[in-house]
Amino acid sequence: MPGQDNGFVVFSGVQKSYDGKILVVKDLNLSIAKGEFLTMLGPSGSGKTTCLMMLAGFETATQGEILLGGKPINNIPPHKREIGMVFQNYALFPHMTVAENLAFPLQVRSMSKVEQEEKVNHILDMVQMSSFGNRRPGQLSGGQQQRIALARALVFEPELVLMDEPLGALDKQLREHMQFEIKHLHERLGITVVYVTHDQTEALTMSDRVAVFNDGIIQQLDAPDTLYEAPNNSFVAQFIGENNTLAGTIEAFEGDFTKVRLDNDQVISAKAVNVSEVGEKTLISIRPERAETEEGRFPPGTQLISGEVMEFIYMGDVFRTRIKVGNNENFIVKSRNSPAQTRFQPGEKVTLGCLKEDCRALDYHTVAHEDLT
Repeated sequence: MPGQDNGFVVFSGVQKSYDGKILVVKDLNLSIAKGEFLTMLGPSGSGKTTCLMMLAGFETATQGEILLGGKPINNIPPHKREIGMVFQNYALFPHMTVAENLAFPLQVRSMSKVEQEEKVNHILDMVQMSSFGNRRPGQLSGGQQQRIALARALVFEPELVLMDEPLGALDKQLREHMQFEIKHLHERLGITVVYVTHDQTEALTMSDRVAVFNDGIIQQLDAPDTLYEAPNNSFVAQFIGENNTLAGTIEAFEGDFTKVRLDNDQVISAKAVNVSEVGEKTLISIRPERAETEEGRFPPGTQLISGEVMEFIYMGDVFRTRIKVGNNENFIVKSRNSPAQTRFQPGEKVTLGCLKEDCRALDYHTVAHEDLT
């Protein structure tokens, strides 16, 4: 991705406080490339929505500068920023037809009736709603209303579209369908999208890059696969996808790896990611699909960990085995459904296998540690 010096959207040293004391956004430096789909992901209160509202112009930065297309926009009112917005609650005018809702942004820009009609028809066709122009929002399903809200944000052809939890009100199946619709629209139109969500699946499915927020700070900014495969701290490892953690103490460093003594006194090797010295506490991060319970499938170099089966769960396409390892009773192994898979019983002793390359030694994050008990 292009660097900050040629970003289309740039946050430079941006801070935000509502009371003059507590910063909800802390020294944000972020560059978004033209045509990029960037998602701001994080728990409630992490600062992601505040960043979006500052970019939209609905909130004012306490400190720092926001640039759009190389020009400062801090003092430009929202309606003059030429930014499309999509909200969770659709924000459609109930007394207007679909076509009138879509024409409204064009009317305020003083476009001719002919041009309005042409653009409305084009965008309705693009979101596959051509036959719904004369209906009112109350006559549409939730998914249809969200398509129209999306169409209204795109109809005046903005270069930047902001989306704030736009799929939060939809049911699971429709939400997943709309994720791909938005992703494909972005690819076809080449617009820049800044998307806010607390849904990890949305972020991983749709984005070019994801900025993971916590406590007003970007914890990690990376492509979805990097975030999942290579989290750089315990918060990101716990927040992105499903994750196992094993508490331990650093005993030695061996190149890029470290020897860790677990709380059950076993010693394993892990990639040294966010640890620095012998004697330091750490949390080992291991994804459920990177651990194995079938000894016949252990590849060369597998390191072994003993455990006790707590629960075996059939989930159709996969089996989930919950295992007690040391003080952690919730170590999950996810296995593909196959006739060869052993169906364990609670209380069975089991040997886990994992490669040291799939184990990451991260900071001993107190929240993550409390989640283990």
